[in-house]
Amino acid sequence: MAVKITDATYLTGQLLIAMPAMADPNFHRTVTYICEHSEHGALGLIINRPLDIDLGEVFQQLSMTAHDPELASRPILRGGPVQMDRGFVIHGSEHTWETTANIADSIQVTTSQDILTAMAAGDGPTQAMVALGYAGWGAGQLEYEITENAWLSAPATRQILFDTPFEDRWADAAALLGIDLATLSTDAGHA
Repeated sequence: MAVKITDATYLTGQLLIAMPAMADPNFHRTVTYICEHSEHGALGLIINRPLDIDLGEVFQQLSMTAHDPELASRPILRGGPVQMDRGFVIHGSEHTWETTANIADSIQVTTSQDILTAMAAGDGPTQAMVALGYAGWGAGQLEYEITENAWLSAPATRQILFDTPFEDRWADAAALLGIDLATLSTDAGHA
């Protein structure tokens, strides 16, 4: 059965929560912030997979020095399996930079280096996380995966995006829907 998507049902600005049965190791127990979703496909950033690299190392590679040691110690996230050399910054909307997209509810994503320069200098957004790579779906692919019980979707909150510890984001995102993932079966099925 095909899912009919309308502008009202696109998931831009939503959280995509992997169901417990998700077997793909790229997405097992992930929460993905959907940055773009249309009839052409979807792009999202996984927000609960820290890498073994911190922002200070990224600044060093770009010949920058962080003014704030706490900022430099923040982990970089594995945003997804596609183009792991491409960087994204999810942040609040207090400023815009050269390549900034407004996503939803005062959340933006920037891909230009000027935001990293501002962050290193102490002039960046007050809430931000940096991800390398992204998750992508072709036209109709995400809709099909949803009908196959691979994903839940929930409204994104600043709390989940910026304040919830990475290891709690999967369960806490599902809790926004009143769902305890620990009680769900790993067997997919249809009524």
